[in-house]
Amino acid sequence: MSTTILLLASCLVASAAFVPMGMVRRRSWIRELFERKRMTKVAERPRITHDHGWTFIQCDDYDSFQEWLGRDEEGFPFKNGEQPSLGSHLLVELFDCDQDSLKFEDRVGHAMREAAVQSKATVVAESFHEFQPFGVSGAVIIQESHYTIHTWPEHGYAAVDLFYCGGTVHVHKAIDSLQERFKPGRMKFLVVRRGIQSEVERD
Repeated sequence: MSTTILLLASCLVASAAFVPMGMVRRRSWIRELFERKRMTKVAERPRITHDHGWTFIQCDDYDSFQEWLGRDEEGFPFKNGEQPSLGSHLLVELFDCDQDSLKFEDRVGHAMREAAVQSKATVVAESFHEFQPFGVSGAVIIQESHYTIHTWPEHGYAAVDLFYCGGTVHVHKAIDSLQERFKPGRMKFLVVRRGIQSEVERD
């Protein structure tokens, strides 16, 4: 009995040793394919919603939002039932930032002014204030509206509002500039259309 079991085990080992290499490669390739599919992150598209005269565009994925924003800057290509608006208000959440970059008035002010310049906005005025012990608030007034910020260095967090009108401001370049200055680990975006045509022209 034991001899039969040993013989059967030897046959199984031998047959496994003679599996064609093509079959091994095929199995390995299929396994890699499924592994890649499992690990590949599906890019999140911006979500557009409408509610009682408000239009909101939300996105948590930097690359997807930048792609959408680049198209949006080309004269606002309204889709999904969107109406024309006087301007767009982009709210940016910056998490896990370099804390030192958020602490000082001169650094934050320079970053915001540079963001305005990089986005081709026309700077009219600016004002920033450094709080004790933490935080900076300020605004860059641009001809096309305004860019504002408030920072929480102790949390590595900054809240940025970029309000712009028309199709002349390349606001995606402002986001690139702020990302380079503050080095956030994560960002979230919300666009609110301001001055929806049907609301502005309501009697």
